[in-house]
Amino acid sequence: MLQVYQRLDHSHQPITDSITLDYDTRKKARIKGMTDKGALIGIFVDRGNPLRIGEILKTECGRLIEVKGQEEEVFTAVASDWPTFSRICYHLGNRHTSLQIGECWVRFKPDHVLAELVEQYGLTVNTTPAIFEPENGAYGHHHAHKH
Repeated sequence: MLQVYQRLDHSHQPITDSITLDYDTRKKARIKGMTDKGALIGIFVDRGNPLRIGEILKTECGRLIEVKGQEEEVFTAVASDWPTFSRICYHLGNRHTSLQIGECWVRFKPDHVLAELVEQYGLTVNTTPAIFEPENGAYGHHHAHKH
């Protein structure tokens, strides 16, 4: 089994494989899985610092594996103007839920209460599966760059 303890933002060496994970798996500190090419892998990283899409994992034997996001069930709420978008971000943020924020859209895990809230503010809700990469939060910490 490949074992990973090191994370890189980028590499000048060739990437040999990738691993595609949903958000709930990417935020775990200990992950046992399979790479996209079929190799068993154990990932051991610091707690509270989710794997980011595009990040490179370096195995103990020196292989480089890129983290990819898996499409999953999400709700994407789209606002037609910036004031409404700002208001809904404020209200969703007060509920301490994980949010991915784009240009006049906000994405969250399926929650019918939150969907009703955004619809009350006039946003449209799309339930098409997508890759979910929420904001890390004000107290999220960044990993050290190792090259």
